[in-house]
Amino acid sequence: MCGICGVYDEQRTAFPHLIRPMLDSMIHRGPDDEGIYQDEDVILGMRRLSIIDLDGGQQPIYNEDGSVALVFNGEIYNYRLVRANLEKKGHRFNTNSDTEVIVHLYEEYGVDCVLHLRGMFAFALWDTNTRNLLVARDHLGIKPVYYTTQGNRLIFASEIKTLLQHPAVEARLNLKALSDFLSLRYVPAPHTLFEDIMVLPPGHRIIHNGEDVRIESYWDVVFSEPSDTTRLSEQEYLIQLETMLRESVEMRLMSDVPFGAFLSGGVDSSTVVALMSQMLNTPVKTFSVGFRGEGAEDYSELPYARMVAEYYETDHYEVIVTPQDFIAHTEKIAWHLDQPLADYAEIAYYMVSELASRHVKMVLTGEGGDELFAGYGRYAGERYASVVQLTPQPLMSLALTVSKQFPRMRRPKAALFALAQADEATRHINWLPNFNSERKQALLTDEVSAALNGHATRDAFAAMLARSGSDDFLNRMLYTDTKLWLPDYLLSRGDKLTMSVSVEGRVPLLDYKLVEFAAKLPPDLKMNGGQRKYLLKQISRRLLPADIIDRKKKGFPVPVPIWLRREANPMMHDLLSSETIKRRGLFNADYVEMLINEHESGFANHATMLYGLMNLELWQSLFIDQQASCAPVAQTESVESVQ
Repeated sequence: MCGICGVYDEQRTAFPHLIRPMLDSMIHRGPDDEGIYQDEDVILGMRRLSIIDLDGGQQPIYNEDGSVALVFNGEIYNYRLVRANLEKKGHRFNTNSDTEVIVHLYEEYGVDCVLHLRGMFAFALWDTNTRNLLVARDHLGIKPVYYTTQGNRLIFASEIKTLLQHPAVEARLNLKALSDFLSLRYVPAPHTLFEDIMVLPPGHRIIHNGEDVRIESYWDVVFSEPSDTTRLSEQEYLIQLETMLRESVEMRLMSDVPFGAFLSGGVDSSTVVALMSQMLNTPVKTFSVGFRGEGAEDYSELPYARMVAEYYETDHYEVIVTPQDFIAHTEKIAWHLDQPLADYAEIAYYMVSELASRHVKMVLTGEGGDELFAGYGRYAGERYASVVQLTPQPLMSLALTVSKQFPRMRRPKAALFALAQADEATRHINWLPNFNSERKQALLTDEVSAALNGHATRDAFAAMLARSGSDDFLNRMLYTDTKLWLPDYLLSRGDKLTMSVSVEGRVPLLDYKLVEFAAKLPPDLKMNGGQRKYLLKQISRRLLPADIIDRKKKGFPVPVPIWLRREANPMMHDLLSSETIKRRGLFNADYVEMLINEHESGFANHATMLYGLMNLELWQSLFIDQQASCAPVAQTESVESVQ
């Protein structure tokens, strides 16, 4: 695991002194080593977190004659098989590193070398013979690549803050992306909240030949339903899925350093821990998070995590997050994320990552199960859209009006509002509990609304729904979430927060071959009646206590709604003061004040919206005002316990 960066510029401005601050800005991604490669037109840099071949895996990596140079972030899980095949073709290896297979694959297959990789990766490869630069991101977007182009100049990096260290890159607010963030809680690729800074979408590569920069897709997943003649029995699908799950977990146990797993007590992370426990001869180190403070116990999932830990006799560690931790670390988390997320689960993710960093350098996590096997409530809710659309308009208008009188019923109201939308893409957006179209209109100033010039967040979703090519509503939703929500929200959060404390996170449920298999499962094996993740849970029932499988899904619950009314209330008022809101000129200060008052009084739960606005203000302060000059320092220490 590493951080990479580089510049390709035929004007010969890729000087070594420019790469130094870029590398320094991501030392957290790779505290073990660094490397720099320079040619006339290009300079590449990397920071290394050593996981495999600790002594021999230094970068840049070269081919036999030094004509191909590579900097790499990630892990290639099939590298031993690939290496054996390449050695049969006559290639000679100088290290035992997984990284080296890429330069030799490039010699054989050119830019299609990515088609032979099974893992998570972001890399930059320079060919001195063709003067071509290849930059690639893995199939699902587990590892990030951000870039900006200025004429023929290409600047890229693993983090946006690294790009901002280059003197030619300026931090400016992207208003259209701001509108998307308010609707979705994140910014969908290929855009970012920074004007002219882009994110390379999953399964894509950049090819720069000195004259133009070309962005290409090399892989996509197809969600399709088998025909009556090709459909297998449920038992056959069950056997195949379990085989692939075991293979995927086993591949990700490859490591030369201590490792463990995040354990929330949910189906996905618990299943990963169960499979790890069956494969290893020593107890799995597991890491969980809980909360302290008045009312916080209702949010804790520690009892379920402990149940799994005891069941498999893991070496279990817990961290208890307090309101003081939330206050102390929120600014630092905002800096590491590069872009704001309206996601107060990030404090839990950061704290459990920090806990893990005291004991291991690598963890397995459970992301991906909901998007592949239909775990979210919105998938089940979408089934009723056609029924709701038949409801007479006056009756639907009355229902929506009445629902506004019950502000505490946040999720039922959001579901009703979503189902009332006739357009599928608009419904998809409104399932997310953030600023719906009505609230966003009230929030934005007239000047910002005019500047947006009709920009519609729904367009990105409409394009993805159409691109899915599926006639089944569930497959269309799963495809869209796999392409947008998963990489731009969940995986971005996971990468930034684990790497913020120099820990590598591996995601066994997102092996691309497993994803391709899951995409072709019959929809009724993903959502069977009212049971979501049906087939995955049939496997998990063989591995876990029934209480883990049958409990209500909570996501990653954090008591931020309570903290914003109590201990974190002064922080909220400081970040969202009328003076600050007016100075920024983006939002109506009276509307923000109304949200605060309704939340404080208990009249409504606006925590998601308020936390999103707080993170946005922190982002503007850290990146727009200060140009990401340095990382904030937290002042408190969390409480760790060993079970």
